[in-house]
Amino acid sequence: MEKLKNYIYGQWVEGTGNGVPLYNAVTGEQVAVSDTEGLNFEQALDYGRTVGYKNLSSMTFYDRGEMLKKVALYLLERKKKYYDLSYKTGATHVDSWVDIEGGFGTFFTYSGLAKRMLPNTSFWVDGDTQKISANGTFLGTHILTPSEGVSVQINAYNFPVWGMLEKLSTSLLAGVPSIVKPSPFGSYLTNAVFQDMIESGVLPEGAVQLVCGEPGNILDYVQDGDSVLFTGSAHTGRKLKSLPSVAGNAVRFNMEADSLNCSILGLEAKPGTPEFDLFIKEVRNEMTTKAGQKCTAIRRIIVPEHLIGDVQNALSKALDQTKIGNPLSRETKMGSLVGRQQYEEVLRKVNLLKSETELVYDGKHELVDANYENGAFMSPKLFLNDKPFEKNISHDVEAFGPVSTLMPYKDAEEAAALAKRGKGSLVGSIISHDENFIAETSWKMASQHGRIFVLNRDNAKESTGHGSPLPTLMHGGPGRAGGGEEMGGLSGLHFFLQKTAIQGSPDVLKAITKIYQQGAEKKFSDKHPFQKYFEEVEVGDSLETAGRTVTDADIVNFSNVSWDHFYAHTDATSLTGTIFDKTVAHGYFILSAAAGLFVSGKKGPVIANYGLEDCSFFKPVYAGDTITVYLTAKEKINRGVKGRNIPSGVVKWLVEVVNQRDEVVCVATILTLVAKQSPFIDLNVKNIQKMLNGLTESTPALWGKMSPQQMIEHLEQAVLVSFGEPEADKCFTPEENLEKWQDSLYNHRAMPKEFTAPFLPKDGSLPEPTHKNLEAAKQSFMDNLKKFVIYYKENPQAEHMNYVFGKLNKEMWELMHKKHFTHHFQQFGLI
Repeated sequence: MEKLKNYIYGQWVEGTGNGVPLYNAVTGEQVAVSDTEGLNFEQALDYGRTVGYKNLSSMTFYDRGEMLKKVALYLLERKKKYYDLSYKTGATHVDSWVDIEGGFGTFFTYSGLAKRMLPNTSFWVDGDTQKISANGTFLGTHILTPSEGVSVQINAYNFPVWGMLEKLSTSLLAGVPSIVKPSPFGSYLTNAVFQDMIESGVLPEGAVQLVCGEPGNILDYVQDGDSVLFTGSAHTGRKLKSLPSVAGNAVRFNMEADSLNCSILGLEAKPGTPEFDLFIKEVRNEMTTKAGQKCTAIRRIIVPEHLIGDVQNALSKALDQTKIGNPLSRETKMGSLVGRQQYEEVLRKVNLLKSETELVYDGKHELVDANYENGAFMSPKLFLNDKPFEKNISHDVEAFGPVSTLMPYKDAEEAAALAKRGKGSLVGSIISHDENFIAETSWKMASQHGRIFVLNRDNAKESTGHGSPLPTLMHGGPGRAGGGEEMGGLSGLHFFLQKTAIQGSPDVLKAITKIYQQGAEKKFSDKHPFQKYFEEVEVGDSLETAGRTVTDADIVNFSNVSWDHFYAHTDATSLTGTIFDKTVAHGYFILSAAAGLFVSGKKGPVIANYGLEDCSFFKPVYAGDTITVYLTAKEKINRGVKGRNIPSGVVKWLVEVVNQRDEVVCVATILTLVAKQSPFIDLNVKNIQKMLNGLTESTPALWGKMSPQQMIEHLEQAVLVSFGEPEADKCFTPEENLEKWQDSLYNHRAMPKEFTAPFLPKDGSLPEPTHKNLEAAKQSFMDNLKKFVIYYKENPQAEHMNYVFGKLNKEMWELMHKKHFTHHFQQFGLI
């Protein structure tokens, strides 16, 4: 039987013991063996702290975000084999989708967050700068840097893929190397995904390691700077947290434990209402999805006392209709538990629940293409606790399977009190259309819950469900649930980052944070900052504008244009008792006038105004006052763009408006989209002619079979087609791929070297030259390039077919030619 290999210190290592046999949860057949005996855990942790930390922490947040995306895309292409393995864990197709593609989705989400919201640096400035001296020469702020250690991540058996990727998404993005320790059960699936992550070649050396089996004494070697993330039972989590190596070394510890989550049906949600039906469906889904093996599953069903019978009957019928059996069958809606060991444990807990509460539903389901003897199948079980304030076993014992308990309540006060008797839960849900009931119950139960999910007719179509943790929201909970937090958008990174206060002068803080601080030295130059590409802009680049004297006419005209006739701008007789001496200029006029002073009218790399932050007005500006503006590049934010957007970044500009007395009257931060410099040649006829002057008959091609003349004639043919001489008769790219290909014209990725043009003969032969020699070909090419430029000046709305990219307009043809010319000029070493 195949032994699962472990991936430590950069190599695949097999354990030296007998290992733990792993079985197919459906058929009982052995699948693999997990074995960690003989592994040097001390060496593994040291390897992560040294090699892994060095490689990951030196990357920027932006680059780590791009790394997550590349890994997720690589895994997504190979998802079929993961589904084939997932069925062996007892998971249905839907269960597997949540685990597998839900895990990939978490990587995609964090990649997007990084590229939209995190800096292109290896540190992260957290919060605003604090002025801690009277004259502003001494400032303070905080920076976040990767914690200098390794993260040991111990995952549960219920989500072999999502459990791993959910933790890695934040640790890798934070720049912290990780050791993944999945539960042995289902680890063959984790192992397969992990192998492909390594095979992708995207992750730097030492970034991740895998221990596939028993953890041994791995936690004996954790030290300060390291972290431990644990998902599993609260009992095991508390034991690990109290280990001398963890507690004694102040190792960061995050626990996400199974909890007795609840769902509350609103007092008004009687049979026949949408909420009643939604409640039954939600509870059934949470009892049967992953066969109830979810840390977020509904364990306590809290129902108005007058609706207990209705809910019990409706839920029993819904569970009766849930087909159980082989996950490979299309009929099956619920699979098996992950193994016989887990089955016996759930059965033990079921018997404990029976000691104090009544089992009111125990459906004897006939299995679809499976049997109870070989597989770890368990039918859903519903208990009734008729006195939930006296019988506490429902609030203490969790059967980690398709098991839940009904319990009655009288009013919102009782509903919240029962919800809190779980002593800390990951999630509680309220299904109701009564906003007052929802609000009152939520406030009272929030202190004991990590998430509150509200479902009703208004959000049902788009709701993600009670049991679905989302990457952008916190996953965790107080008390029994572990007291930890995972994900939560960018908040999830803080666990892995060291927060450090930085104090110093404005110039020192600017040097450390790469963000301009008021009072720091400005850099003036003859080139207008708005004429610089994103790569050229430097923090501190500044512009001092000419002055503008504000007039009474300005104030009147702005009132009329904006319809802002606030008395302070228009009625001098109403100013008694105000802070104004006479009619004052509108704050937004000052900001608009400032923009008029600092913008560059000439077309340049600045694409658009992206936003406005932190605008404050400090002193009034009256008619007769003269304002001057200082514009300074404050911060640069790299930005991932998709589709037909020009590759660009965001530049934050500090706008300081002063009056003739050098008093600051307005400070704001404006954001602009600034284009990145294109790596492709411009369609400048003179420059292209210069490049072609270096092309001779003997110039060798760096790749491909084209001769210099064939290359020029190939480019000329593309130019002719772009203005319809001749008109291309068809596009060879399938319609479903066309939009993706057209979008690719806008990005800065070069055309591939190995690309067979679809319009060429299938034998790879090239057309014979049509011009008498290379010089004649070059001349004809240049003549037609000039013709192209003139044609689109005269016909700016024209569109013509391209053999590969479909019908293109002027902008898209220009982008295509820039990429195409660059590709072939590089082929012959002309660039």
